[in-house]
Amino acid sequence: MEDYMLPCLSKKLFGVDCFGCGIQRSFTLLLQGNFEAAFYMYPAIYSMMLFFLFIGISMIDKSRSYHKLIVFLGIITAFIMIFSYFYKLLYY
Repeated sequence: MEDYMLPCLSKKLFGVDCFGCGIQRSFTLLLQGNFEAAFYMYPAIYSMMLFFLFIGISMIDKSRSYHKLIVFLGIITAFIMIFSYFYKLLYY
């Protein structure tokens, strides 16, 4: 499966990680059941999964409004992505 992963264009062209670097490997680790390693690979994986789960639920369940929850999860996910990106740049 790892042979079919897409390369990071930003890292390949400019030598700098992007905000999404590690998400494919993290998802692969999740599928393998290695939850802790998935978090260390890409800390926003769990909040991003919740974000997309509630987007999917909101498309199916039209009777309830999930807008505030989706916005909240989007902000949390973006914050985790940005924080982990700069943490990785500064300490690795």
